[in-house]
Amino acid sequence: MPYPAKLTTDTILSAALTLLEQGGPDALAMRPLADRLGVRPSSLYRHYPDRAALLGTLEDHAARDLHAAMSQAATGRRGHEALHAAAHAYVEYARSHPHLYGLLLAPRAPGLAGPGAGKDLWNHVLTLIEGVTHTPDDTDAAVALWAFLHGFAVLDRSGQFGLSGPRSGFERGLSSFIRGLTS
Repeated sequence: MPYPAKLTTDTILSAALTLLEQGGPDALAMRPLADRLGVRPSSLYRHYPDRAALLGTLEDHAARDLHAAMSQAATGRRGHEALHAAAHAYVEYARSHPHLYGLLLAPRAPGLAGPGAGKDLWNHVLTLIEGVTHTPDDTDAAVALWAFLHGFAVLDRSGQFGLSGPRSGFERGLSSFIRGLTS
């Protein structure tokens, strides 16, 4: 195999995203990734020390991507409307990118979130909540929203809603949740 002179973290990340989206986390191993890029596996380690580092980068990508989707949906809206639109974007992201979304939920040891894409996403959710409750840093409400959205996304993905679909239930739950934030 030729020396990967043009191998960059971006080209590796792009190929890794493709493998992940097509086959899930189990499909993302260094050897198949190297094969896709036409390089030796050892070439990847110049950019990512191990698979865990690559998965961490993909998780950051997913957090930025979800943040962008929620931000775009809320753009031009305020308060209840912004939160409602962002919540729909969250669920749609989970449906459209199940494997990337799954990386955001990987088990990890409890700890304080440091700066980065995940913290930025969390702060965006806090801002959306504040737009409704008018309470800065309303962590309780943000956790409740996240739990509702995540629970819905997981049930939806698992097929628990059956063929009839969950749309009206999601709307009812979301509307009730948002109304409950101001009562």
